[in-house]
Amino acid sequence: MKIALTRRRLLLSTGAAALASAAWPVAAQAKLPKLTLAGPFAAVSNPLIRIADSGALADVAEQVEFVTWRTPDQLRALTIEGKADFLAMPSNVAANLFNRGVPLRLLNISVWGIQYVLTRDAGVKTLADLRGKELLMPFRGDMPDITFQTLAAKLGVNIGQGEQDVRLRYVATPLDAMQMLLTRRADHALLAEPAVSVGLLKSRALPVSVIAPDLYRGIDIQQEWGRAFGREPRIPMAGIAVMGKHLGNAALLARFEQAYEQAMQWCKSDSAACGQAVARRIDMLTPEGVAESIAHSQLQVVPAAQAKSELEFFFEQLHARQPGLIGGKLPAAEFYGASAAQPAA
Repeated sequence: MKIALTRRRLLLSTGAAALASAAWPVAAQAKLPKLTLAGPFAAVSNPLIRIADSGALADVAEQVEFVTWRTPDQLRALTIEGKADFLAMPSNVAANLFNRGVPLRLLNISVWGIQYVLTRDAGVKTLADLRGKELLMPFRGDMPDITFQTLAAKLGVNIGQGEQDVRLRYVATPLDAMQMLLTRRADHALLAEPAVSVGLLKSRALPVSVIAPDLYRGIDIQQEWGRAFGREPRIPMAGIAVMGKHLGNAALLARFEQAYEQAMQWCKSDSAACGQAVARRIDMLTPEGVAESIAHSQLQVVPAAQAKSELEFFFEQLHARQPGLIGGKLPAAEFYGASAAQPAA
């Protein structure tokens, strides 16, 4: 019995070693001194946090760190200055940077639906219901804004200052929009998860005497997108890009994509633990809010090459409205993924 058990353990340990060797050929590649993963306060970053916390890439790099970017300008600085190796970002920003000569490739799309209109009016269910009302909008000119305006134009909902127009009021951050809702200074705001779930939980916890009437998850932007364009109710919003110095490192890219997919599955299967991990990193979020947001987010890791047709459709809508949103043109074929055949920058 002991001999059989020892033999079984030996086989298991040998098999594990073989798998590790196949995943990361250490004989051919020494460990990197450091890998920097960067992302925003959003679901696209949850797997990056899990990778850094769990040591999932310890066989690849001596140190793996996660850093946050808070504004689009910070994201662009990280990208252009080469201060991160793998970056979570909106898909149109990745296309824009690529078309402007930044050496990057899009590895995957993992976020397909996180945008909602949070409202104090239970009757607001579609974009048409916002006619004649004011809508708070964070990050002027970036993903929430451009998605909403593209969708509104397709549905024939005017944005302006007329009595039947949707009046956009821009605010600096989602936190600003949420505070205005909670303090009765606004009635409607377009927000992305996890801000929506965090805000709803906060509203339920406040005393009735200081809170506005109940807040509602009023409009599912993804459902409106599918209805407007006759497509699936999802939008290729965000994913992971790899920076130039790693473009030719096929082993690293394969190893990262494996770790990211596994980390995303962990976040979806154990949302409570994922919420705890994310909230430890991002103080403005709560564990419960992050966990709740996962249930209301469309999260699926799809390699960029497989998502190309959906990305190109999305980019075509943006280009028709404002070409500069994607850098003036559809990105070339090499934008969709990276391989050893592509030269390292």
